[in-house]
Amino acid sequence: MRRVYKTVKIILIVILLVFGLLLMKEKLDVNTNLLRDEYDSKYIYIVNRNSKSEIIQKNHKSKTYPASLTKIMTTIVALEHIEDLSAIAPIDIDTYKEMVNNNSSMAGFFGKEQTTYRDLLYGTILNSGGEAANSLAINIAGSVETFVELMNSKASELGLDDTRFVNPEGLHDKNQYTTAYDMAKLLDYALDNGHFRAIFTKETFNTTSTLDHPNGIILKSTVLTKLHEVPQNGFNIIGGKSGTTYEAGECWATLAIKDDVEYIAVVMGAKLKDISNPDNKHIKDTIKIYEDLK
Repeated sequence: MRRVYKTVKIILIVILLVFGLLLMKEKLDVNTNLLRDEYDSKYIYIVNRNSKSEIIQKNHKSKTYPASLTKIMTTIVALEHIEDLSAIAPIDIDTYKEMVNNNSSMAGFFGKEQTTYRDLLYGTILNSGGEAANSLAINIAGSVETFVELMNSKASELGLDDTRFVNPEGLHDKNQYTTAYDMAKLLDYALDNGHFRAIFTKETFNTTSTLDHPNGIILKSTVLTKLHEVPQNGFNIIGGKSGTTYEAGECWATLAIKDDVEYIAVVMGAKLKDISNPDNKHIKDTIKIYEDLK
């Protein structure tokens, strides 16, 4: 009788162990390619938006520089403070000059141009325009400093414990940092905003006619336009934001659909040797990650 009891006990323990392992695998679904470190990006975090489960993580809670991924926060904070997207929000001349002097990426607007909030929002995400991001800040909060306070307040509200902002455009500052985990968490939150999702998943956008640009400006996504010649086998990247500085490396935050499931992939810190001739290792990492998802 004791032998039978002991055997049953062993069987139950084995069943529990197997069940526990299966449950852990379902929750984490750790990719074996990551364990072999086949990715060039130093910081990676992938999440299943449907189940909120972690799929891949690599140094995901290590602090790094966000570069223009910063503009994800800029855009969602702006959207939550704008009442009318069609209202005029002109390009601030002082920060425009500052962005030009600092060789920031630009949407193409001119100083004092009579743009709308909608123009600035699309210019911030699609073309990663520094003048657009700063003009959002000035028109909404009166100053960049006050707007940055709103950004950090939102970060605190969302529990982004390893994130701090000092500017809305993402130019390098040693005191501006985040993690791949925090960026994914932020993007997941932002995508629940219908306006943000529409902007984030748009490939091109024609801005409002102004005296400076009577036909508007054709804005183009720095992510989606890079994918025209890239095979996407079994998945579809439908939106994204890029970020690049020498200090941050090459970064991408993307939204993709595979087997009717939405995934967020944040890859950061791919080494950058020549900013005028990038090797796009972050793109290669992103494609491989989505291909390998099961």
